[in-house]
Amino acid sequence: MTATFPLPLPDLAVRTLGGAVVWANDETFAEKENLVKPGKADYQTATFGHKGQIYDGWETRRRREAGYDEAIVRLGAPGVVDAVIVDTAWFTGNYPPEISIEAASVEGFPSAQELHEETEWQTIVAKSPVEGDTENRFKVASDERWTHVKLSIYPDGGVARLRVLGRGRPDPQFIAAGPFDLAALENGGYVSACSNMFYSSPNNLLFPGPPRSMGEGWETSRRRNDANDWVQVNLAGTGKINLAELDTSCFLGNAPGAASLKGRLGDGEWIELLPRTRLQPDTRHRFLLDRTEPVSEVRMDIFPDGGMARLRLFGDLTA
Repeated sequence: MTATFPLPLPDLAVRTLGGAVVWANDETFAEKENLVKPGKADYQTATFGHKGQIYDGWETRRRREAGYDEAIVRLGAPGVVDAVIVDTAWFTGNYPPEISIEAASVEGFPSAQELHEETEWQTIVAKSPVEGDTENRFKVASDERWTHVKLSIYPDGGVARLRVLGRGRPDPQFIAAGPFDLAALENGGYVSACSNMFYSSPNNLLFPGPPRSMGEGWETSRRRNDANDWVQVNLAGTGKINLAELDTSCFLGNAPGAASLKGRLGDGEWIELLPRTRLQPDTRHRFLLDRTEPVSEVRMDIFPDGGMARLRLFGDLTA
């Protein structure tokens, strides 16, 4: 049951999870929205637009007065932040020498102006030096639930990506409203282990919305032995699963031939939730589950290998 690969916590700010850069005081050279794009930043030398060299990141003008620049990010999945990565990829002579990160927990749907002018922010990464063309990582010591983060750069410059690593924690009032997806990243689920992630991350399985391509699912390399691939998910909490959705959308010649589900509570024994069941390519499979025992982890085995777009596990939390 041990992981073949170490798995980082998911990025709560990434655009594919619903993250958005809702405000910045300046974006003269490169758009603020680039901060939360999935994937690593691209760069081509001597590629000029009407604003100058094109950068795949957020870049502000050169300051000629006192002050600093800021950008506010709404997390796609509010939650507890474990670490922040300020990636200055490709910014070498124009990166900010220092940064800081603040966070806030805001109810409802505030406007960008309200976030900028009325929100109380708490520092989660103090003013710290950063290097150019580097994934600058900062540990966060807080167990509070945050909905927004603010990146400040001193005094100006460019940042390619802002990654906010953590675990989703949903609004309790929505949990109490009825059955929900116990595996979803936005509800607190996360992948704790997997056998193979050669082509793409297994965390993609738990993203919201339908996939637009194979690249937005989990895909393993081709197996050349008698074993099979698997992924293990820590659920949002202990609950009873009533409905499972195994979605192979966009996987045509590389979908698994079959899959099964097992669950367990804590360190207890694994129980069968769904026996080995045949799957079809490019199909949303939905299965009613008969087991009533509460579980806190689920393991999905795919046979023998291949790609899966989404895994949904609908049910209710226990008291």
